[in-house]
Amino acid sequence: MFKFLGNIISHKCPKCRKGPLFTHKAYDLKHFSKMPKQCECCNQPYELEPSFYYGAMYVSYALQVALLVTVFTAYQILYPDVDVMIMIATVIGVSAILYPVIIRLSRSIWIHFFVSFSKEVSENCKCK
Repeated sequence: MFKFLGNIISHKCPKCRKGPLFTHKAYDLKHFSKMPKQCECCNQPYELEPSFYYGAMYVSYALQVALLVTVFTAYQILYPDVDVMIMIATVIGVSAILYPVIIRLSRSIWIHFFVSFSKEVSENCKCK
């Protein structure tokens, strides 16, 4: 289970757990969502069907709601008398700063729903 979660967070291929899912770093804002067509190690295609990652928007929405609830709860516990406008501004700011990370994480989660790990593929993979 921890390898699975670590694989999602580190953005590795779901089939072999070795190849990268993204071609650039998260805060390269021009290219943060660029993905290769397939895994460089096991040749697993990353877009399983046309518009495959539209479903990742649902995952992204859930992650944004979790972020909103976390920030709201933190304010309620740490600063119970804070103004609502400050809370809203903080949520918008944190969401804007974490946008590339959340998009990449939601895509990683989405492809891991549909492609399972294969020990055989991983062992015969050309990347070591």
